[in-house]
Amino acid sequence: MEGVELEHEHVEREGADITASDMLVPEDDSDIKNFYHGSTVFITGATGFLGKLAMEKLLRTCDVSKIYILVRSKKGKSPQKRFEELFDEPSFEPLMRKYPSVLERVHTINGDTGLPNLGLSDEDLEIIKSEVDVVLHFAATVRFDEKLRIATNINVRAVRDLVRIGKQMKHLRALIHVSTAFSNCVRTTIEEKFYDPPITADKLIALVDCLDDNKLDDITTTILGEYPNTYAFTKCVAEDALKKEGKNLPVGLYRPSIVIATLKEPVAGWIDNIYGATGVLLGVAVGLLRVLQGRSSNHADMVPADYVINSVLAAAWDVATIKSINDNKEVQDKDSREEKFESEIPVYNFVSTPEKPLTWELFQDLSTKHCLQIPSEKCIWHSTFTMTENVYIHAILVFLLHTLPAYIVDFLAICIGRKPMLVKGYQKINKFANVLSYFCQRQWKFSNDNVQSLWRRLKKQDQELFEFSMKKLDWDLYFYTYTRGGRVYIMKDPLDTVPKGKLKYWKLLFAHYLLIAVLAAAFFKIIMVLYGFIF
Repeated sequence: MEGVELEHEHVEREGADITASDMLVPEDDSDIKNFYHGSTVFITGATGFLGKLAMEKLLRTCDVSKIYILVRSKKGKSPQKRFEELFDEPSFEPLMRKYPSVLERVHTINGDTGLPNLGLSDEDLEIIKSEVDVVLHFAATVRFDEKLRIATNINVRAVRDLVRIGKQMKHLRALIHVSTAFSNCVRTTIEEKFYDPPITADKLIALVDCLDDNKLDDITTTILGEYPNTYAFTKCVAEDALKKEGKNLPVGLYRPSIVIATLKEPVAGWIDNIYGATGVLLGVAVGLLRVLQGRSSNHADMVPADYVINSVLAAAWDVATIKSINDNKEVQDKDSREEKFESEIPVYNFVSTPEKPLTWELFQDLSTKHCLQIPSEKCIWHSTFTMTENVYIHAILVFLLHTLPAYIVDFLAICIGRKPMLVKGYQKINKFANVLSYFCQRQWKFSNDNVQSLWRRLKKQDQELFEFSMKKLDWDLYFYTYTRGGRVYIMKDPLDTVPKGKLKYWKLLFAHYLLIAVLAAAFFKIIMVLYGFIF
């Protein structure tokens, strides 16, 4: 199957640019493929965006023996039912078409990262301890406003318990904990190293265990201190758990920045959520999000999801190579052994700014440029967007561009017998924007020397199979794919409706400027009346 074409001249091939990536695996030797060959991998968060991509990549590219995925019951669906539904998604289509029997290698394990020991039964624990070679821990609650108890149990305790289980694994070669580049967001410089947490993992777990919900809610703000939300706070504390529990183990800490759609694989532009930057892109595209507080010249550190997965898989290989259990056994003195491995747990900051910086202004420009090429007929208004640092100007613009229009539209909806929806919708949008504004108003200096070093050490074959060098990324070409992926996979609006979308765009543009003219005339009339009244 031919690879995805990203050149701009293919715009007319509507729909053709959202295709499967090249499924052919080079015959040349690959260190990373050899590492995973015949291995058994345990993935947490396998039903999430990154977990699904990791599973797909391993099945498509690496000849793994088994993959165990942790799945919990949700909304009345059993783990097995949720597992079966995963493979109906477009991201698995190329894999299922080429290797229809590959699902025989995937086995579900009933569990819940919100429970002690990940909610694993004794039988499943024994399977993991005796069979698993590689652990990829993606599971997390990514809700920024999550209750501290829930965030602690899922983001902190699960990490501690998983690493403790790792100590009992007979064949563990690598355990990668996926954190976030913003786990230490209270700092301005973030290097590839561990930082002191605001509270130790054990103390935080003990605290949430001994307090009831009301008391814990009352003191959450005090506990968070400088941290903007429970997500960043618990992710920081979880790193402390990894550092302390990971002594003598082949573990690695992986910190991606804002993860956005895939560049090429398994399908170009694949995205299944509206978290972070994707919510901004699509919110602006459909005419809903019109203002955001932030500094447009600040870096918008984002990374493609397929690059994230490729670098995670490479990091596991790196950890196994550098810090294998065999190396651990070579150090005879226990005390020096613990000190050696505590200080050498590798940290990988997978970020874009050091190699291919992107600002919020460029993000806006590229989003607008490529969204206008493929306007959706689902747009509700002409796309306009303003980013401002001033808190007062921001509040005024939110009232004028979000709140007031929402009440007017809902009032008209009630008048014609329709259900009002926009006010509630904008309450969610404003809440989302307020959370994101923290990251738009600040700038961090990231280092990613370990990631760059890892890339340079890969063979050419591995660089082709597991591409993740941000230095080679072209943001303009990327946004060409990103905007189309958001339209197709999130808005569920196929590219063959672009002609209708363009027609609606021109209608909304006309209505937009007509409204401006009417409002300007009304304002001028009011001024003239007031002038006549005064003079």
